[in-house]
Amino acid sequence: MKSVSLRTLILSAILPVGALVAVLIVQDQRQGWPFSRHVPASQVPKTTALAVNTLPSTAAARKVLELPADQIETLGVQVEPVELRSINDPVRAVATVVVDESRVAHVHTRVAGWLEALYVNTTGQQVRAGQAVGGVFSQELYASQSEYLSARRRAATGPASVVLEAARTRLILLGMSPAEIDGIEKDGTPRRLVTITAPQSGMVLNRGVTEGTAVDPSTEILTLADLSRVWVIAEVAEADAARVGTGTLATLTFPTSRLEPIKARVDFVYPTLTEGSRAVRVRLSVANPGGLLRPGMYGRMELPGASRDGLTVKRDAVVDTGQSKHVFVQTSPNVFEPRPIQVGAQFADRVEILQGLRAGERVLTSGVFLIDSESRLRASAGTGHSAHGGGTPSNKKGGASAAAEPAKHEEHKQ
Repeated sequence: MKSVSLRTLILSAILPVGALVAVLIVQDQRQGWPFSRHVPASQVPKTTALAVNTLPSTAAARKVLELPADQIETLGVQVEPVELRSINDPVRAVATVVVDESRVAHVHTRVAGWLEALYVNTTGQQVRAGQAVGGVFSQELYASQSEYLSARRRAATGPASVVLEAARTRLILLGMSPAEIDGIEKDGTPRRLVTITAPQSGMVLNRGVTEGTAVDPSTEILTLADLSRVWVIAEVAEADAARVGTGTLATLTFPTSRLEPIKARVDFVYPTLTEGSRAVRVRLSVANPGGLLRPGMYGRMELPGASRDGLTVKRDAVVDTGQSKHVFVQTSPNVFEPRPIQVGAQFADRVEILQGLRAGERVLTSGVFLIDSESRLRASAGTGHSAHGGGTPSNKKGGASAAAEPAKHEEHKQ
């Protein structure tokens, strides 16, 4: 009894496995599931591969639209003729006011010592040429003054000697002014502090030291800039660099300065391009008597361009996809045709058309986004229909016959 039960259990386990193997063998021969999912690419029907390869791209596809008159009125569609206009394409660039490098002076002392007094100690302060800016104590200079006074006393009892002239020259070379030398001659005593004066008039750009600092000839005490005349640096686009040269007349405007537009000529064109903006820098020198042009101020530079005639349309009429540009041309009262174009110069409200349009053609200027969306939608719908229902009648018939054959074969087997 136990042996019969064991044999029954073995058979009941083997029979379902055998049936499953048989079904898989049959499905493999028929290319049925699950083997149909692993058909080699070489066995794909040629008609299917052809349909996939010939699917048109709908990313930039547009279709000619024919809309009813009431729908055109609802969308607020407006058209405008392509016009031939006189075009003046000026060169525009951002301009920045900077300090004239030829009008910058650095104040130093000619001897080593200590800066015991600093009379001008604020950045931005205005100074005059010859104005005292500080006082320095130097042991070397103090000793030179004593030597000069001793030589002068010796010369008073006899003829002027070369030593006296050499001592006076030494004081001048060490930074003392003739007035200071005359002062010690009158007093008969050397001065402890020697005055440092401004070499030119201007504004303090930088203060390098404070009172009590040890200084030497390499120490920069002050940096002065004469702002009665400034430079204007403009960055011209690389494509327009050939249109700018030394002597070119430009118009400068500074909206925040309350100044009228300034006419100036280009003084210098820098020989290199800026790495970040890939632009050519040009320099103009501008008078600044009232000090209204401040370093760091932004403005605009404009160079006049040569006038020419060209076709133009409104900027709103151009659809820019990033890869191409097109407009919609009204070929009849209710028909709009997408037309690829090539644009040239771009202005505040219009665009120059180089290719794709003729004078007098009417282009869509309002409702462009809605028309473009509808054109793309219809083009995509037409492409999808051809992809799913494409093929010649013979292919469709062949496909239907091929689908009917397995059904008949299955019916015959049953």
